[in-house]
Amino acid sequence: MTATALEIVHELPKRLRLRLAASPEVLARAAASLRDLPGVSEVRANRACASLAVSYDGQTETREAILARARHPLTTAREAWQAPAAANPTRLTFAAAAAVASLFMPVPLARAITLANVAGVVLRGAAQALRATLKTDALDALAIGLPTARGEFVTANVARFLLELAGYIETTTVQRSDELLRSLLLKPPDDVWIERDDGELARVPFAELKGGERVVVGAGETIPVDGHVQTGDAYVDQSTVTGESLPLPRGAGDQALAGGVVTAGRLVILAERVGAATTTGRIAGYIQEGLDRPSNIQTASSALADKRVGITLASAGAVFALTGDLRRIESVFMVDYSCAVKLGTPIAIKSAMYRAARMGCLVKSGSAIEALAGIDTVVFDKTGTLTHNTLEVTDICPLDRDIDEERVAAMIASLGEHTSHPIARAVVQLAEKRHLAHIPHEEVSFIVGHGVEARVEGRRIRFGSRHFLEDDERVSFAGARDRVKTLEAEGKSLLYIAADNRPIAVFALRDRLRAESAETLARLRAQGVKRLIMITGDRQAPAMAFAKMLGLDAVHYEQRPEDKARVIAALKQEGCRIAYVGDGVNDGPGLMEADVGVSMPRAADIARATAGIVLLEDRLDSLVTILSLAQNTMRLIHSNFAVAVGVNTAILAGAASGVLAPVASAALHNGATIAVLLRALLGGRSTQQGLGSGHRGI
Repeated sequence: MTATALEIVHELPKRLRLRLAASPEVLARAAASLRDLPGVSEVRANRACASLAVSYDGQTETREAILARARHPLTTAREAWQAPAAANPTRLTFAAAAAVASLFMPVPLARAITLANVAGVVLRGAAQALRATLKTDALDALAIGLPTARGEFVTANVARFLLELAGYIETTTVQRSDELLRSLLLKPPDDVWIERDDGELARVPFAELKGGERVVVGAGETIPVDGHVQTGDAYVDQSTVTGESLPLPRGAGDQALAGGVVTAGRLVILAERVGAATTTGRIAGYIQEGLDRPSNIQTASSALADKRVGITLASAGAVFALTGDLRRIESVFMVDYSCAVKLGTPIAIKSAMYRAARMGCLVKSGSAIEALAGIDTVVFDKTGTLTHNTLEVTDICPLDRDIDEERVAAMIASLGEHTSHPIARAVVQLAEKRHLAHIPHEEVSFIVGHGVEARVEGRRIRFGSRHFLEDDERVSFAGARDRVKTLEAEGKSLLYIAADNRPIAVFALRDRLRAESAETLARLRAQGVKRLIMITGDRQAPAMAFAKMLGLDAVHYEQRPEDKARVIAALKQEGCRIAYVGDGVNDGPGLMEADVGVSMPRAADIARATAGIVLLEDRLDSLVTILSLAQNTMRLIHSNFAVAVGVNTAILAGAASGVLAPVASAALHNGATIAVLLRALLGGRSTQQGLGSGHRGI
């Protein structure tokens, strides 16, 4: 890690003032890191001076730790919860006072206060000009410096005030949009209770919590770690983490996620992931990355805005050449396209990220919103995405006149409850749903990879694969061959059952389709998606049957993880703009190859890490919600751009023609900028209300 240049500006026995040669982001990271140090009581950051004021306990060890941490700021679990520094109103107040004072002061005093008021702007513009870069600062310097040189102090000070007012609103608007995102994060507790090896309880700071410790969480407390419950029983509200609306029962062996709240009971949890590695810590990190990382459209807007400065300068040159009127030039210099164009985009993006999280979708960056808005193809993994990754019994086919459907289901469920195999679990769930009675049986034997057998009412009952019963046990199912072929053609998995050496039934099962899958696909088409494709590792028959049932445009079956990425790369070569939706470790390559990856909430860690968007609620139709939001956001950005360019062009024309005086030109320009920024921040709020919200925090 590269060290940050550090200077001790001032020092008292229990206080340090440090100056860092670092960006505002690194300064904020340093402040957040220092706050987590034992012995540090307060840290205040001054972005304007790039300095930190640190109050601590006066110990030499603490001082050394402060200096080391400031040189190498850590990314801590608490970092993303730190609020940004507030906008400084001092310059705005001074600019307002100077504008009023210049109306009444004698010329010498008015000149002095005007020079003090505009000096910073003029010097920044001059420095920019010396670097041969034409950006906003150079334009502001000309707009304010020219009337100052001509002795028009009221005009110069009013223009300076309007520029400062616009800048203040821009800063506070950006901070507000960042705070909206941070407001979704649940702040970790200051202290947590842990259980020692001798059974004693101890309270330790959250920052000192380590993996492997037993964390005690009581009613009303937030779970601070990811892990598994060792002892205790409780109900846990995980709505802010997974989107599940009802509290879930949790007992020994169950998973516990950081951010969940114990509503009743008490748990002792073995900490497996702590701090930034927890579920909420990683989500906080994703949100912080999203705040810091510009999207492609933000970068393009910024570059385009800087180019527009040249338009203003060229217009001023043309006006001077045609009229020689310096007052018109002053009016022209007051018009700056860049503010509204450059700042409206990131604010709209961050506002959209906030609304997305409120609606159950974590968006990691503005680029993900931009990419999603432009997709025309959605590629789905099947298991866990279009389905629930659980099997359900669809058909029971008795083959013996002496046994009916419910009798054979009850018998297989009674044997199957002793194994965790997914097929057996599906039969057990069916029996529970139908309230079938338990059938007494002798000891159950498991033949790994084949099936199960036990004696029931004196008969030897076996069930498992066709290979187990027909090839190994020589039980013939020839009489059911036509029925078997029909079920296999429908893409179903089969369970064969025999009593002694006679076939008595065949069960058919398949992945449980999400109830919302078909409607989601239809709504995606209505939103402009042209192709819906599935990639799966399933065999051809079940894959094709599944695709036909949902009306997919194409299906790629028997695919390995690396094959998924190749399929997506080939589609991109055809010109498709692709969103890939998956949930497994094997979906990682596909999520990375797609234009934007979307992960389901119960996805493997690698899927959640590589996806640009994580659905926080276990509903596929959340994809429709986030696509609609992305499309609306891009429409808002483009319309804001059109408004900014159109209004400022009209103001520029009025200034060049002499209709608008410099002060009027500045007032109209800055008013238009403020309107665009507020539209970017507030324009989506009505959209949020229309779509609804479901999360209180993350």
